[in-house]
Amino acid sequence: MRVLFVHSEEDYYSHEKPIEGYERMQFGISYISSLLREHGHETRMVVPTPETVDVVEEHIREFDPGLVGFTSVYSVYKFLARVAARVKRSHPDLPLVVGGPHASLRPEECLEGAFDIACVGEGEYPTLELVERLEAGGEPSGIPNLFIKRGSEVEKNPPRPFNEDLEAVPFPDREMWMPWLANPLSRPSILAGRGCPFQCTYCCNHALQRLADGRYVRVRSPENIAEEILGIKRVLYLMEEVYLEVETMGSDLDWAMEVCEALEGINRQFEVPIAYGSNLRVTPGRDYDELFAAFARSNFRFINIGLESGSERVRREVLKRNYSNEDIVRTVRAARKHGLQVGLYNLIGLPGETKADFRDTVKVTRECRPDWYLLSVFFPYPGTVLHDRCKEMGLLDGALDEVLERRRPVLDQPGFGKRAVQRRYHLSPLLFYGGYRPWHEVLWLAAMSTIFSSPRLLRAWRAINKRFRPYNY
Repeated sequence: MRVLFVHSEEDYYSHEKPIEGYERMQFGISYISSLLREHGHETRMVVPTPETVDVVEEHIREFDPGLVGFTSVYSVYKFLARVAARVKRSHPDLPLVVGGPHASLRPEECLEGAFDIACVGEGEYPTLELVERLEAGGEPSGIPNLFIKRGSEVEKNPPRPFNEDLEAVPFPDREMWMPWLANPLSRPSILAGRGCPFQCTYCCNHALQRLADGRYVRVRSPENIAEEILGIKRVLYLMEEVYLEVETMGSDLDWAMEVCEALEGINRQFEVPIAYGSNLRVTPGRDYDELFAAFARSNFRFINIGLESGSERVRREVLKRNYSNEDIVRTVRAARKHGLQVGLYNLIGLPGETKADFRDTVKVTRECRPDWYLLSVFFPYPGTVLHDRCKEMGLLDGALDEVLERRRPVLDQPGFGKRAVQRRYHLSPLLFYGGYRPWHEVLWLAAMSTIFSSPRLLRAWRAINKRFRPYNY
């Protein structure tokens, strides 16, 4: 059977090439596609933007799929639901399935519109079973993980346990992303594990963990990770760097050290070694010297660390992240001692956060002097603990505006309202870097922060780029 996948990003790169690079590749449908192909099915990807919706219909006519699969997070669900409605009007008998975090957390809502099936939880084997049932002409019923619309009723099938054998699924399908990449030579990501051992209140991992039985936090063997990297290198022979996507490289130190040993083995094969980067969640009181030394030996270039807030009160009471500012600063210094660059993840506009709390974020960030940072405006995603807390605090009045949702505030808190949050977001390069980075660089970053948080300015920026950089568009 032919299966067409539909993916979209609100923050797309351009209309014709919406995905900036391989690092933005969505892993869920990539693994599903590779499993389907292994079983003899054909797959294809289409990435529409609001200006190129017709491209979905073009691919349906050309490819003639027997199933269309959508994947969605909260911020693009409304757009993809409209795309699905257009498809359903033109092809009423073509089954439409939706998966991803939004479908897993709100399957009944997804089935109120054009979607026929919602996948709750991991989708590889449920989708394979669905495809083979449809291909055989059978009724898609009784398939674990799938909620199936039956007229006005919904067949809610029980979940299957989390897949603990991650290596039974073939490596993700990267080929289908190629036509949609603005930079096909960009750094790829490797999904080194699934699940998160932590319970951060702004994240939906705690809700996803409750969807099924079995072990939620799983990692791949170092040998399997190395095999995938070498396979990508054979195709992208100019590849210089790989990002290891895992919730934190520091949660299982023994495994992390084994991964580093495997990466060292890879690099002994090449005159120019591959560089690496990954995430690290700081653990209170932990000495990372040995791990960072292993990172250096295996040619890690950088690590990303979640500071989130420089206020220990906010981290402890709001985010449930229990490490001290001293832990953060000490870890950054240890990384630098071993030649690693450091990026920081920060948040602003959290429920209960004050201007003084954000001044603490500025203070700690300046003390760390990160090589880069990512400041996100807090957004209360449905299904998270903080979404419920925001409702209890009376901060959610009406529908949430999901347009550029991590760059524009939606909470208007007394003492730290939307305007104050947005102003600090725009000025964050000056607040974090002013005085020790070149001023032309700081001012450019501030300008980009302003442009990319305004829908109107962003549309103008894209139009200018399309005019003067047509080869990317």
